Amino acid sequence: MSTTLQKDYKERIVPALEKEFKYTTVMQVPKLKKIVINQGLGAATQDKKLIETAINELTAITGQKAVATLSKKDISNFKLRKKMPVGVMVTLRRDRMYEFLERLIRVALPRIRDFKGIEGKLDGRGNYTLGITEQIIFPEINIDAINKLMGMNITFVTSANTDEEGYALLKEFGLPFKNAKN
Repeated sequence: MSTTLQKDYKERIVPALEKEFKYTTVMQVPKLKKIVINQGLGAATQDKKLIETAINELTAITGQKAVATLSKKDISNFKLRKKMPVGVMVTLRRDRMYEFLERLIRVALPRIRDFKGIEGKLDGRGNYTLGITEQIIFPEINIDAINKLMGMNITFVTSANTDEEGYALLKEFGLPFKNAKN
């Protein structure tokens, strides 16, 4: 089962990037390896139900079971013990990754109030992290059932060698970057 973005990558994006960066072989063209969605929940030390709620929401959004991330050490100031759940994450690859990316671009991002595009700053290795402040932009979330607004980080991991190549790849996929480049 291939999504329209997957087909679009093979038929339109690969030739466009090959032409732009003058690659000698198709294997040099950067591709999207995975998308990691992460929610840090510091308040989970006080409220245990928060982790359960976050896991259910992230599972609904991505279509894949979310897992709790555990703390690595004790921090007494934050009332934190080693191996306490402090966040939730999901790693999407292949079909689910493309399905999520398509829903993010076509449905979720346009629902953000006063949306003017996303920042175009990559990490130096061709990867990009997008911060979202509210989970309610996803249609899978029932707004009436929400008791706490939670943000999340969405990281796009590419096989690009430079930020320029990663930026070009994500722009071709349709991520709505602001006009300023890096």
